[in-house]
Amino acid sequence: MVDVTVFGAGAFGLSVAWCCARRGARVRVVDPGGVGAGASGGIVGALAPHVPEQWNEKKAFQLESLLMAEAFWDEVERIGGLSPGYGRTGRWQPVADDEALARAKARAEGAGQLWRGRATWEVIRRPGGDWVPETPTGYLIHDTLTARLHPAKACDALAAAIRAKGGEIVPEGRGEGQILHATGWQGLADLTARHTRLVGAGIKGQAVLLDHDAARMPQLFVDGLHIVPHADGTVAIGSTTEREFDIPDVTDAQCETLLARARGALPALADAPELRRWAGVRPRSRTRAPMLGRHPFRDGEFLANGGFKIGFGMAPLAGEVMADLVLEGRDRIPASFDPRASL
Repeated sequence: MVDVTVFGAGAFGLSVAWCCARRGARVRVVDPGGVGAGASGGIVGALAPHVPEQWNEKKAFQLESLLMAEAFWDEVERIGGLSPGYGRTGRWQPVADDEALARAKARAEGAGQLWRGRATWEVIRRPGGDWVPETPTGYLIHDTLTARLHPAKACDALAAAIRAKGGEIVPEGRGEGQILHATGWQGLADLTARHTRLVGAGIKGQAVLLDHDAARMPQLFVDGLHIVPHADGTVAIGSTTEREFDIPDVTDAQCETLLARARGALPALADAPELRRWAGVRPRSRTRAPMLGRHPFRDGEFLANGGFKIGFGMAPLAGEVMADLVLEGRDRIPASFDPRASL
């Protein structure tokens, strides 16, 4: 007997399955591609907060999820025995000009009020060292909320924890018990096909992984580019945003541009050997908010989709609130995340 069937073994599907399994539910995850076969099996893993201004329920939800992430991933690793590569290492961002400097200082005040003393956002003078990007003003934004993980390893860690609790992950199977769909951008395409307008779409991204050990350093966000040092001695560079694409999982010359920009921004990476390139398609809802709740077209079933670039950052709390709903019928999900809001 199965209590919960989850279709989709990406960040959202595995997190919901884990949160159900740790409460004693008998869980089955079904994905023909295997664990982390889609965008969740990537290499970047930047868990970065929204800016602390124009506050809304999406930003509040993300904040709570980021703050609970360390305990969440520690338990996943302890139960399953595999590391997700999580670390709350913070982030540095160059400050481009006087206007940006004034804005950054105002956001520091906002973070002081909204982050409740559990993390900081501050403007600092540029320190020395080869891991520090140039900054026209001589200042950097430093926040201590940003974290990193290795997406593919995080999926493997969740899968191991689910199995340790007696759950199964299989390539095919029928839905039994409560049924949840977390099928990424293909799932959004299916929702759109059932509706009269666009519900969401896939956005392709490409990234590059380098052999360079900066595991203890903050990640960098330089001119829209994420530079993420991982615990295993690699550095991920990402990512592109492609609304139009022919082949979802094939890299092209845009990776060369990523590399050139990263090496130009950070000379420490100039001679770092390239290990691999990655491409995948991330699910973005029409509203850009995650879609969590009851399935709009399948009576009695549930949906978790639309994580886009913040899926792993949202996953700990998304898993918990969906487990509340699926197992207990208790709904504490923000109204703007209701899948019907994207219809």
